[in-house]
Amino acid sequence: MNNFSPFNQLFSVKSLHKKLLEPILDSDNGLDAEVLTQLSLSTLKQISLYKSFPIISDLLKQLKNELQISNPKLEQNLFGCHFANPIGLAAGFDKNGIAAGIWDYFGFGFSELGTVTMHCQPGNPKPRLFRLAKEQAALNRLGFNNNGSKEMLNTLKKQDLREKNDRKSLIGINLGKSKITTIDNAPEDYAFSLELLAPLADYAVINVSSPNTPGLRILQEETRLRRLIAKLRRLPECPPLLVKIAPDLDDYGIDAIAKVAFEEGLAGLIAVNTSIDRLGLENRILNQTGNALKNEAGGLSGKPLQQRALSVVKQLYKTTKGELPLIGVGGIDSPKIAWERITAGASLIQIYTGWIYKGPQLVPQILEGLISQLDQYGFNSISEAVGTDAPWKNQK
Repeated sequence: MNNFSPFNQLFSVKSLHKKLLEPILDSDNGLDAEVLTQLSLSTLKQISLYKSFPIISDLLKQLKNELQISNPKLEQNLFGCHFANPIGLAAGFDKNGIAAGIWDYFGFGFSELGTVTMHCQPGNPKPRLFRLAKEQAALNRLGFNNNGSKEMLNTLKKQDLREKNDRKSLIGINLGKSKITTIDNAPEDYAFSLELLAPLADYAVINVSSPNTPGLRILQEETRLRRLIAKLRRLPECPPLLVKIAPDLDDYGIDAIAKVAFEEGLAGLIAVNTSIDRLGLENRILNQTGNALKNEAGGLSGKPLQQRALSVVKQLYKTTKGELPLIGVGGIDSPKIAWERITAGASLIQIYTGWIYKGPQLVPQILEGLISQLDQYGFNSISEAVGTDAPWKNQK
């Protein structure tokens, strides 16, 4: 029994999510999705800044007890980084890194901050983030709204982060192109942000796949991508570099990026970003606008993306012959889906939309499910399961 039991009922993550958030998340209408996100982040910002204060410290101890799962079988060493477990927070939630100091308390083995750009920018006009509650999905056209890389650096420094070799939860920085920067000048834009933030990053991600910055996906083209990578690799203290790709590429495009990643010595690939394909929801009416999804701009995320994201991971694993680490993201909302993504070839996974709908307890649920599968198969490490196509076994 711990000595901060008064917080158990008051601050139980599961009960708070069920009582406060589930009623909102069960409907497309009600509190605006972006407003809800910002309210959550504002709270997390204060917790991260003042985590040593007695009451907040007790709250974080409760979070740790409730959400952290430790097991040697979950640990991996990939591209020079030690991951305590394979679950990460996907980019897009903590765009400015304001809660970077506390994501480990939520059970994450790593968190990806951003997308951050060289210039501070407001993003696209509102409303720009929409719930699709029935489908456990979201549509976003945020447009890399963030405070810019200089401000992110200041924000991270204020949180008293541990040194890179002493972190329980690793930090990735997701880099994008500023809207005002031309495609030809994109390498300089990415390089400015990376050079500033590299000393604090365990790894960095080149985001060339968001559908919400005009022309950005052109940078997935082989020649432009090679030029961009070359620019970043020359920077001092350049951390391991990964590229995040779109789910909407055809097989040729996927293989081309895999080839570039191999030949340019990238640390890995992240598959996938949000989709401009409506994935069978073309005629689904967006309540807030009255328009069908096929007539709305933005990227689709969540459960509808599951099968496409799984297919891309399988293809990448086959194309790279399992020699390049993959991070699987897109529609992961249960232990079974997480296991399928790992056995398809992903060494790590990331969650976002599923985490919002299912709540923070999704992290320990997935980790406990993975441990159960490893035990049933007799695997000694999560790395032994990667790419095996081992089917999900029901819990004994």
